Amino acid sequence: MSSSTTPSTTAPAPVDASGRSGLGTRLALIALALMWPTQLLSLAGMLGGSAQASVAQHFHTTEIGWFILVNALVATVITPFVVKFADFYGKRNVMIVITVLGLVGDIVAALATSYGMLLVGRGIAGFYGPIAALAYASVRELFPPRHVGAASGMIGSGIAFVALGGPFLTGRLLDSYGFRGVLWALAAATAIGLLLLLTVVPKTPQRVARTKVNWLGGALLGGGAAALTYGIGKGGEWGWTDTDTLGFIVGGILAVLLYVVTDTRSAHPLFHLGMMSRRSVWTVMLAASLVAATVYGTGVIAQLLVLFPKIPQVSEGLGMSATHFAVIGIPSSVLILLVGFGTGVALRKVDARIPLGLGALLAAVGFLLQRQWHYTDTHLMLLGTVSALAMGMIVSSAPVLIIEAVTPEEQATANGLQTMIQGVLTTVITQLVYVVLAQDSRIVQGTRFYLDAGYKNGMLLAAGLAVLGVLAVLLIPRLRPARDVEAGSAVTTA
Repeated sequence: MSSSTTPSTTAPAPVDASGRSGLGTRLALIALALMWPTQLLSLAGMLGGSAQASVAQHFHTTEIGWFILVNALVATVITPFVVKFADFYGKRNVMIVITVLGLVGDIVAALATSYGMLLVGRGIAGFYGPIAALAYASVRELFPPRHVGAASGMIGSGIAFVALGGPFLTGRLLDSYGFRGVLWALAAATAIGLLLLLTVVPKTPQRVARTKVNWLGGALLGGGAAALTYGIGKGGEWGWTDTDTLGFIVGGILAVLLYVVTDTRSAHPLFHLGMMSRRSVWTVMLAASLVAATVYGTGVIAQLLVLFPKIPQVSEGLGMSATHFAVIGIPSSVLILLVGFGTGVALRKVDARIPLGLGALLAAVGFLLQRQWHYTDTHLMLLGTVSALAMGMIVSSAPVLIIEAVTPEEQATANGLQTMIQGVLTTVITQLVYVVLAQDSRIVQGTRFYLDAGYKNGMLLAAGLAVLGVLAVLLIPRLRPARDVEAGSAVTTA
């Protein structure tokens, strides 16, 4: 993607209605409008994850993992193309288009009369997936430099509102209307996001000259990610040394490597991967993506544990209602809210590597503790606070590190690349969780139920991945603080 941008001749300067302190009313409203579609992804993950148990039992499927995975895979496949088109036609315009597609997918899924049709709808809804990359990149165009870090932190910490209200919304919908209530709620939330984009978010002026698109590279990248995920998902069923398993896994890896070769040699690459040669960039990409993918990808463990029924010798879920789960999650939700905003404020003076690394470490500790104690309301409430501390730090610090590592011209590419990497890792980690859970499970009347040993092993896997995230954070060099980042100045200070 070209780093030589061509702004529109009528492009306005970044909005500055803030005066000398704070973001100002207009800027805060724009940040809120960008926060909604961005955090809708988190809400969709929460609602969809909680609906899995109901969906599996309604459609009698043992392949419930694809309810989440098909959405993530589509988002991963289209992300490079979406980022490219955003450079051509403007980030706001492309955000509007993918939101419309996401709304169509939500409606198809809500109306589905078969599991296959449901997956088609979820796949179409995956077009909405790259919106977070564009929203964060838009901040660089719409906000004055001194407010870029604060605005990004505010958008990221908006997950606290999702954590606070999302469980109650999920509980009310699932307990009163079943999984279809959840799917219709997602459609309504997407429609609100579209309205905000149309009425509140200004045009994003930055453009690059339109060129050809490396369709072959995108196909290799998306196809490779899909093949890799599918192979991992089938490994437990087919056997890890089975030729079909190895064919999908090795073929997927080779396809991704071929993408790198074609994109670096292409006159019109999807991503200018040259930025990844800088230590400040590749380490931030690796650490931010791995840590975020771990906390998001392993979230299905708790959702399945809590909402699947308790059936002797068949299912060792806790059999809670979604509303009850929301009530015992109140302390954690409030804590995410406080820690998220507190971290966003602290990042004005604190090195963003510290909360990301500490968040990853706390996540590992939380998984290990929950592995031993996850059987009562008290266990879930007390140990959930550890995970809440981790989540609040991670979601606020990761986007700021991206800003600190790249230049404004690289911002859209960097956000798109990080979204893509995180999407692939989240999908792979989620699939690994299902593989681990399936090793200790029972199938009754076409539905797969999980035993306690499976949940424990899944938590152990999650803890190990979080530790890898801590190690990745330690590789990041010292970066220039976001408040000091101006055009072309996002470089390391080391």
